[in-house]
Amino acid sequence: MKKYLSLALAGLLAISMTACGGIAADLAAMTSPKSESTASAASGSEAVQQEVTIQSLNGSKQTVELTVPYDPQRVAVLDMASLDILDALDLGDRVVGSADTSLDYLQSYVTDEAVANLGTIKEADLEAVMACEPDVIFIGGRLASSYDALSEIAPVVYLSTDTELGVVESVRKNTETIASIFGRQEQAGQLMTGFDARIEALRVFAEGKTAIVGMVTSGSYNVLGNDGRCSIIGREIGFENVGVDAAIDTSTHGNEASFEFLVEKDPQYIFVMDRDAAIGTDGAKLAQEIMDNELVNKTQAAQNGHVIHLASPAVWYTAEGGVTALDRMLSDLETGLGVNA
Repeated sequence: MKKYLSLALAGLLAISMTACGGIAADLAAMTSPKSESTASAASGSEAVQQEVTIQSLNGSKQTVELTVPYDPQRVAVLDMASLDILDALDLGDRVVGSADTSLDYLQSYVTDEAVANLGTIKEADLEAVMACEPDVIFIGGRLASSYDALSEIAPVVYLSTDTELGVVESVRKNTETIASIFGRQEQAGQLMTGFDARIEALRVFAEGKTAIVGMVTSGSYNVLGNDGRCSIIGREIGFENVGVDAAIDTSTHGNEASFEFLVEKDPQYIFVMDRDAAIGTDGAKLAQEIMDNELVNKTQAAQNGHVIHLASPAVWYTAEGGVTALDRMLSDLETGLGVNA
């Protein structure tokens, strides 16, 4: 009888210990930082950090949300403003392929044998882009028609300068967007330091003054409005652009204007961007030669020495929207107008 009682007690003790062990295990699982649910959450958190969603444009130039790899290691760039920003953010070592450019401050990407030549900002070499195996591709407006084809290779970040927003704010916004892809937001803010003060100094100078803004191309002077290239002069600096009634839309190459038009409007300042010099047109006459004529010299702008030739035409024409480009553009205006921030 005692033997059976002992066996029964032993059985009950074993059951009790098993139950306690199960409860203890359950409690341990609930309180442990390495629990399955926590591990899953941590795993999910890590997965989120592999991607970032930004606002970009699509091939139809519509704003869309685009998911791209976070902190990509291989970058293809077919837009000089974006390359400018990447360079300013010290991300040049990520660039595995670039479009050709004549810009002096971006020549290292052209001469570096480790950086593939991807064509031009107007015509991409799709095979070369594919061969460099990018994680992400940057383009500008000239390649909008290639957006879908490039998207077959990697996510395409298409950023632009919004004239309604203004050049400075567009640069700020695009720099922040690119910085967010790489986790460089703090650095992005530092890059924009000082631009507002320089704009304000130029704005004070321009107040109440009239101007015509244009580009010289193929021997002609094309008037530009406040809706595209060089719009910073009228929109943000504040010169009254008296040439804007020459046509409604001037954003691409402006509208050809006669030199009589300049005499008729007689602005206090004439701004000249040499397109032929910007793109290296063979045999083209310099803008200074073309603008030095009898009619232009009748204007008060010419008589007062106020025909301002923008010293960095390639920057104005091919790279507007970059950080270094903005610095060069403001320097051209400050030097030409004799303004210091």
